[in-house]
Amino acid sequence: MPTPPAATSNDALLRRDNLRMLGKLAVVAALMFGFGYALIPVYRAICDSLGINVLSISERRASQWSNPAPAANTQVDASRTISVEFDANARGPWEFKPEQRSIDVHPGQLVTVMYEFRNVQPRTMVAQAIPSYAPKQAEPYFNKLECFCFSEQTLAPGESRRWPVAFVIDPKLSRDVKTITLSYTFFEIGGKTPAAPGAQQAAVTSAEPKA
Repeated sequence: MPTPPAATSNDALLRRDNLRMLGKLAVVAALMFGFGYALIPVYRAICDSLGINVLSISERRASQWSNPAPAANTQVDASRTISVEFDANARGPWEFKPEQRSIDVHPGQLVTVMYEFRNVQPRTMVAQAIPSYAPKQAEPYFNKLECFCFSEQTLAPGESRRWPVAFVIDPKLSRDVKTITLSYTFFEIGGKTPAAPGAQQAAVTSAEPKA
């Protein structure tokens, strides 16, 4: 059945109206985009003429957010100093020592010190270090962030290593503590774990017959 001429004419008018509306919307969108883009130099000119530096402030804040400055450590207690002494006990035919024997630090201050190790044996060795602290009450407040004692270490014959120890002393440590000794006992994996420094002497004392 053929389509009536009136229906065909209505469809054509509807398509023409739709195309006309689409064209108007496209023009409005383009004008809005151009107006928004043009606002930036206009707004800047108005601010400059009035002596308002709002844009510069906004740009500076945006720069600070994208490139934040490192935050200052407000937890450092500069009113007190603690002397930290370093000790090394090598249980075996190797060389093990701190690069410095002591350092003065403030509680809350991040500090990094280095230890040196050299395997003088003609074979590969796997070893690990056990830390101990004096006085014992300082241990919970001595926070190590990096330490070679966290894992086993493998060294080839004659190999030398430098290992960092990064630590922070908690400001909550009692003010009565003026000196802390950090001692490491380095032993080869596979042998009997050595006693902590001072433990052997205590065992000998306890084994002596009482008078």
